[in-house]
Amino acid sequence: MASHSQIYAGAFADPVFAAQSVFRDLMDGFARPGTIKRLGATSTPPAPLAAAAGAVALTLCDHDTPVWLTPALSKSAVPQWIAFHTGAPLTTSKTDARFAFIEKGAAFPGFDQFSLGTQEYPDRSTTLVIEVEALTGGPVLTAKGPGIKDVTDVAVKGLPDVFLEFWTSNRAIFPRGVDLVLTTGDKLVCLPRTTRLSLKEA
Repeated sequence: MASHSQIYAGAFADPVFAAQSVFRDLMDGFARPGTIKRLGATSTPPAPLAAAAGAVALTLCDHDTPVWLTPALSKSAVPQWIAFHTGAPLTTSKTDARFAFIEKGAAFPGFDQFSLGTQEYPDRSTTLVIEVEALTGGPVLTAKGPGIKDVTDVAVKGLPDVFLEFWTSNRAIFPRGVDLVLTTGDKLVCLPRTTRLSLKEA
């Protein structure tokens, strides 16, 4: 059973200022895909949810945004922590989730298991918040698309081998599709569905 300190502690010290700061960081991250952003405010959520992912939850989740959690997160104090600090309802249905949180090392669900939005309402898709091993040092991918001048490199460490296949299929159904926030420590990288990724040529 989760302790009171796990559930009630670890949120932003200054909720309004911190949420505004993290929201700006996220908007800048989505406006400049592939750019590593260090958050101006972080949280201390219960394990195995990490600091940046917790800050995203505190900033974006509310009573109108159902949240899906992996089995490991669901069995921790994270559901009560998110519910107490954000009011967001938890759902076991991936297609009902507006946000999904995946901890480092967890099994990686296919993107098409989540809500992909509709042609009329593409914004009704799921945003996946995924903790990775590192935002540098992984296989180098070339990123192109809106917000990127020419090209930029993305070298996230800890993504599964099937990631590029998943992302290519996700990009193919634009304007539908999921968006990603990749986190580690107090940093994140945003990948909106508009971003095209490919293996960098040697």
